[in-house]
Amino acid sequence: MTDLTPITSLGSQSAQQVSYGALTIAEEPDHGIASLTLRKGQDAPTIFEMALPEVGKVAQTGRNLAFWSAPNQWMIMGEGQGTTDYAAMIKAEAPAATVTEQTDGFATFSIKGEESKLKQMMSKLVNLPPAAFAVGCAARTGLEHMTVFLVRANETGLLVLVPRSFAGSLWHALETAARRLA
Repeated sequence: MTDLTPITSLGSQSAQQVSYGALTIAEEPDHGIASLTLRKGQDAPTIFEMALPEVGKVAQTGRNLAFWSAPNQWMIMGEGQGTTDYAAMIKAEAPAATVTEQTDGFATFSIKGEESKLKQMMSKLVNLPPAAFAVGCAARTGLEHMTVFLVRANETGLLVLVPRSFAGSLWHALETAARRLA
């Protein structure tokens, strides 16, 4: 059998990280991701003791978070669950819902740093007011012709999710913007 070596979405064996001034951008390959969709007439379940959030909001309990992604649909993320069957864990929490594994379909990056620099950087990259990516908020938007999710679960930074095939392009856009602000 072929000896397979796991790689990150940027093609390396370890996650990449760069810092420019007050901003740090890091590849976050250790998040498990699954989408949860309600079936017709189904009430929203509680996942890991977490009520699913309303439009534009994020819910978090421990190392798990959820954000609304479409009508009756949420993305659920688990920090440290990137190599587990995270979708099966979600399905066990919500057996009547449709759950789809998304871990390998998306690349996740974090941007951490001073709040003012974070807002300044994002104002260059997305056409959204800063309130759209304030703490407790999530948004789907365009960033350099890519569709991304911006997820702000806490004050420590912002998560950016992009389809995995765009990981290199997003990394370039984030790194270029941070370097210009440094």
